[in-house]
Amino acid sequence: MSFNIARDGRTTNSATGAGSSRTKFDHPPASRPSTGLLPYGSPSSRLGTTIGQLRPSPADHSNSEVPSVRSTNSQSERVYGSPRRKRQRIDADRFIPARSGRDLQSGFHLIPPPPRPTPEKGRPRSPPRGYRSQKSEEADETFRELLRAELFDDASIPQASPRWAGDERMRTPPRNTASLPATPQKNLFSYVSPRHQHLIGLSTPRKTPQRGHNLIPDPRLDTYSTTPISYSSQQMLLAPRRQHRTVAKVPIKVLDAPNLAEDFYLNLMDWGSSDVLAVGLGTGVFMYNAQNGKVAKLCTLEDDKVTSVSWIQKGTHIAVGTKKGLVQIWDAQKFKRLRTMTGHTARVGSLAWNAHILSTGSRDRTILHRDVRAPDQWVKQLTGHKQEVCGLKWNCQDGQLASGSNDNTVLVWDKAMDQKPLWLFNEHIAAVKALAWSPHQRGLLASGGGTADRRIIFHDTVRGTVRNDIDTGSQVCNLMWSKNSNELVSTHGYIQNNLVIWKYPSMTRVASLTGHTYRVLYLAMSPDGTQVVTGAGDETLRFWEVFKPKQPVRLLGNSIDLPVIR
Repeated sequence: MSFNIARDGRTTNSATGAGSSRTKFDHPPASRPSTGLLPYGSPSSRLGTTIGQLRPSPADHSNSEVPSVRSTNSQSERVYGSPRRKRQRIDADRFIPARSGRDLQSGFHLIPPPPRPTPEKGRPRSPPRGYRSQKSEEADETFRELLRAELFDDASIPQASPRWAGDERMRTPPRNTASLPATPQKNLFSYVSPRHQHLIGLSTPRKTPQRGHNLIPDPRLDTYSTTPISYSSQQMLLAPRRQHRTVAKVPIKVLDAPNLAEDFYLNLMDWGSSDVLAVGLGTGVFMYNAQNGKVAKLCTLEDDKVTSVSWIQKGTHIAVGTKKGLVQIWDAQKFKRLRTMTGHTARVGSLAWNAHILSTGSRDRTILHRDVRAPDQWVKQLTGHKQEVCGLKWNCQDGQLASGSNDNTVLVWDKAMDQKPLWLFNEHIAAVKALAWSPHQRGLLASGGGTADRRIIFHDTVRGTVRNDIDTGSQVCNLMWSKNSNELVSTHGYIQNNLVIWKYPSMTRVASLTGHTYRVLYLAMSPDGTQVVTGAGDETLRFWEVFKPKQPVRLLGNSIDLPVIR
């Protein structure tokens, strides 16, 4: 005896025999399955389609597992119930973060430059293998501007006028005018409908076209663009680039300088008017003739060290400052010491000449003016700094002396040699060693700060004000103005260790020269103003061709040797 479940929900008795009775079982109304929504936990609801899954196709029902009830005679098999299917697993191919709360533009500007490789401890530093060309740097800068314009749609980005800005044929006329553009230089589609031939001037229409056909598409729209970049970016790329002068990235000459001290407060190198470079190495002073390449030793100090050297403006006399506070005057042509001057109680780290007046700055915080023609050791003493005087520069045209100190101040003294400074500038927040007077503008003084400051500040010593300043991003060790152009060269220490050429007054970088692996602490310029030499703690001297020679001015067919200020 067995029971079969009929399609209408009734249970019948399938016992064999003619006299067998059929028993009818009816479900109560509350337990009957609904044809609409099913209660949670019912078999039909658990086996149905869930959120995030695809509905099964009719082909899937044939392979689905369904419950079945078999009859005892195994002659028929009936399948009942809802089809079962496995839960499909959905894997996302990517994750898209929400950046609505982030300032991407600020983050773009805060991206740090690629780190410089640092050598391992115990191994000597070696110069980089290669140098990047100026064209590569310009291409990188153009790519950054294009990337910023495309990502952020910054309307404040300066866009130069394109090369075809003056061509009337390439301009799109306003929509409210009746003028029509001429035929473009290149047609993307060769076929033109006869109905619209009058728009490009191929024929004259018989009838006036309707207003709807007189609409001219704007080529600046992205719909008609054949490039993936915007119209403003295309203007930036098509704009004529200013031809920058080429500056060699590789030094023209490299010399070894053993025992070259790595001290920020010393001045151990100077290039004289006779085209001879003087360098203080340890206890001796060596001279390098730039014309024939010969090296000669000027002197050797006994139980003392060289802390500063400086050539007189015109002549063969050179001053040597020592660690014990002495100042020696030598005749470089005869290799003879002329005299030794005293007066300081600590090392003499800075020297400056003004004709026959030699000014010396010391660690004892004083500045002494010495007349090399007089028998006296010094003629005037200046006291204004609270720490070591590490920078001295004379302005021979106006008779002003600028002094920088470790107390973060710049003092300007008058030629009358008053004991009180004429101007006091305290804008720097680090030691001031780099000082340079502009030969092109009266009363313009540039000063550079140390590691904590990293700025170049321009002072007006006529009015006693600050003109402008720029953050270089690195310790400023030396400053020098070009003799032939309105440009400035600076050397830097932590962290860049490079040489930078600036265009004044815009203060745009003309070139950045790298090669030293330690701080570039020393700088000197050739007499003709075309070359500079740098010295660093890596015990090398590198000669750079950075400026153009002086060009004569021609008046009425005659050549007059006058400097040209660009």
